[in-house]
Amino acid sequence: MHPEIEFELMKSHANELRRAADDHRWVREAERHNKAERRSVFGRRRSS
Repeated sequence: MHPEIEFELMKSHANELRRAADDHRWVREAERHNKAERRSVFGRRRSS
């Protein structure tokens, strides 16, 4: 295979991995935020 093609494929693959990591990070942050919200709601109910 030509080195230029291999390089472009590698760049494309790296971009896909980076995008997947960003999506994963975004989902984890959203889950963390939701858990914190739930905890605070339950904490308020107990103290009321």
